Amino acid sequence: MLQYSNGARTSVFLLSLGLLGCSKKLMVSDTAALPASPAATPVAVVPGVSQQLAQDRASRISRLAYNLHLTIPARKADPIAATETVRFQLSSASQPVQLDFKEQTNNLKSVAVNGQPVAIDHHDEHLVLPAASLKTGLNEVQIAFVAGNQSLNRNEDYLYTLLVPDRARTVFPVFDQPNLKASFGLTLTLPKTWQAMANGPLQDSTLTADNKTYRFAPSDTISTYLFSFAAGKFTRLSRTLAGREMQFLHRETDKDKLRLSLDPIFQIHADALKFLESYTGIPYPFRKFDFVALPDFQYGGMEHVGAIDYKASTLFLDEGATQDQKISRSNLIAHETAHMWFGDLVTMQWFNDVWMKEVFANFMADKITQVAVANSNYDLKFVIDHYPAAYGVDRTTGANPIRQELDNLKDAGSLYGNIIYDKAPIMMRQLERLMGEEPFRQGLQEYLKKYSFGNATWPDLIQILDARTPADLQAWNQVWVNQPGRPIFDYQLLTKDGRSTEVVITQQAEDKSDRLWPQLFEVLLVYPDGRTKEVTVNMNQRQVELPQPEGKVAPAFILYNSSGLGYGVFPVDKQLTTGLGQLRNPVARAAAYVNLYENMLIGRSLAPRQLLDVYRKALPQEKEELNLKLLTGQLTDIYWKLLKPADRLALAPALERELWHAMQQNPAANSKKLLFKAYQSVALTKDAQTRLYQIWDKEQAPAGVKLTEDDYTALALALAVRDYPASTPILPKQLTRIQNPDRKKRMEFLMPALSPDVQTRDAFFASLSDEKNREKEAWVTAALAYLHHPLRAATSEKYLPQSLALLEEIQQTGDIFFPYFWLQATLGSYQTPTAARTVRDFLAAHPGYNPKLRAKLLQAADDVFRAEKLVP
Repeated sequence: MLQYSNGARTSVFLLSLGLLGCSKKLMVSDTAALPASPAATPVAVVPGVSQQLAQDRASRISRLAYNLHLTIPARKADPIAATETVRFQLSSASQPVQLDFKEQTNNLKSVAVNGQPVAIDHHDEHLVLPAASLKTGLNEVQIAFVAGNQSLNRNEDYLYTLLVPDRARTVFPVFDQPNLKASFGLTLTLPKTWQAMANGPLQDSTLTADNKTYRFAPSDTISTYLFSFAAGKFTRLSRTLAGREMQFLHRETDKDKLRLSLDPIFQIHADALKFLESYTGIPYPFRKFDFVALPDFQYGGMEHVGAIDYKASTLFLDEGATQDQKISRSNLIAHETAHMWFGDLVTMQWFNDVWMKEVFANFMADKITQVAVANSNYDLKFVIDHYPAAYGVDRTTGANPIRQELDNLKDAGSLYGNIIYDKAPIMMRQLERLMGEEPFRQGLQEYLKKYSFGNATWPDLIQILDARTPADLQAWNQVWVNQPGRPIFDYQLLTKDGRSTEVVITQQAEDKSDRLWPQLFEVLLVYPDGRTKEVTVNMNQRQVELPQPEGKVAPAFILYNSSGLGYGVFPVDKQLTTGLGQLRNPVARAAAYVNLYENMLIGRSLAPRQLLDVYRKALPQEKEELNLKLLTGQLTDIYWKLLKPADRLALAPALERELWHAMQQNPAANSKKLLFKAYQSVALTKDAQTRLYQIWDKEQAPAGVKLTEDDYTALALALAVRDYPASTPILPKQLTRIQNPDRKKRMEFLMPALSPDVQTRDAFFASLSDEKNREKEAWVTAALAYLHHPLRAATSEKYLPQSLALLEEIQQTGDIFFPYFWLQATLGSYQTPTAARTVRDFLAAHPGYNPKLRAKLLQAADDVFRAEKLVP
């Protein structure tokens, strides 16, 4: 880890912004990245992939290649027979070699090493190859087995792999660690009507009376978590843009979505590739560039080389799509495309640096969208996308640093979260600002070229960047990357005779430690005559005096972090709430909304109901769509999470009227839709629910609002959770309106969770204890959100103990985001002391609980704990 002496803290932070000269010497220690010497004794066989095992294999194994043949039957329940050949160079054959295979031993049918059968020695998730059968030099292992199902995501007529971070070992025997890159040859025998896509180009295919066989050329050299294929009943499209052919598999049936979406999907990919080739100075580094859209995919996307996976609903937009949805699609495509360089071309040595690939993918996606999407406000989008999400974790007692410890890859999934995806881009933008855009870019280019098709660590990159700046990145890195948390800022404004004499800004770590976050941010001074002056603060000490403009007239109010680039809880001027309308820059207004909300949550400045009233007045005035998204999101969160049920009911008639009126008065169609969605969210009166029912029943949207099939489905679900109308079940009728078979199955899954009958809901929740009923994770989390809706809390709180008891199993069986999404959907809407007590009792009863899961639980429960203090 990177460390510095606390005793030299003040000068270190001056150095960190380049304010003092220094002779820099990076002292890095990253044992996970350094290959170990071959072990004197065999590495212990333990579940997962330990650092010791990974280091031993990285020091002994090279020139690795896999050849796989899977025979996939038409019936989902039937086993997948497979054969595999693994070839590798071994520098020392004195010890056994462990292949990772997290499946039942009886899935292994035969094993041969260098042409000779060997006994199957499989235990603790590993297939152990005996030293006596191995040799120094080239080795070949042949295995017949039944493929594991856990990560094959099998459906009735399609399947796909999703192997990040360590799930390749759940499908086939493999050296499942990121720094043992390999080429993968793949053959798939499939039902005749199926299509398929894989990392490598299609080499040839054969057709028989019963099936077809696709043989793919060996892939580029990639890490195991990037190995991928998708197969099933898909439509295949092919287009060539800027001389590059791109193939696309999808299952979308909506002709309007296809008409409106296909051109942008291909064009955004082409634009992203062009930008990244220019920015990095490296042509697209792999042989092909294809992608597939999957219904209810677990993530937004996954960056498999040559075969990117996407969640179909994010790619295929309709006429009712908002500007935010279009920008989000661009960001997603740009993110996954950026991974081709950041993650796929250069990969982390160990998953403790998984954040590196994600931060650069997000960082580049923001830059690409800035130039690829018309009317996208880069700075505004950056504030709204990253800051609320980062603060949502960093303000909790479960906050984690950007760079985390990892002893065993089986825990790698728990490293993912909003700190990686949202705080890290904020940190990286501060670093770019500290260094300057061009030196920063040159450093990234050097890093990518030096480690192409290999592996690298964060210290490797820091060393390259450090040579291009006078700043002491070692000290800067310690507080921003290696530690969690955020600073809280405060200020003193001294005036005399209407003139400003001094403005002093101070920072203090939220956890009361003595840490400081060196950073640059802006402060906007708004004067009584309407003039404004924005000044930059170099916050490199605990206390900094604000540079004073000429004249020193006392401002009417001050907006801190007006450009949205600083990080922390910034103070709220007493006059800010009445001066919001004077902020002409939408980024400044977004920063103000974030400041107000974060101060409210820590009990400073405004109480929840006071802030909600401020937002009610701001709604008709806010014309920027992205700000309206932020504003309505914060407003509905306060409404449902931080008001007593009785206060909510009392407020509902007025708030409903205000939202409806604001929707009618707003001239922009997208903004109208956001306000309608907020109205739909808060509707509690019979009049509002009747109005919504009539809109749904007649499929007649309010004037100027475009509602699609998905919107009417969401409206039906919102009415169902309110048990409206009581006389006629609404969901079965909506089910008949849905044409796409994948979306129809989703609706069928959700219906029991929304039943007006408590026993039906009880039975649905009980069914989730069975792993097979959690296969569609996106469906499960959507169902849980309705099951635990505030209107159902009285009958659903009893599910909390069992929900927490299932968490460890969910981590083991689910994909990387599922544990946190499970917790968030379960706990996110409770505000009762008994719910908070359930969480605390669970943690008290499990003192040795997995620390990373404990942190996820504390993160998800933060709103429950804050409600204890903020709800009177």
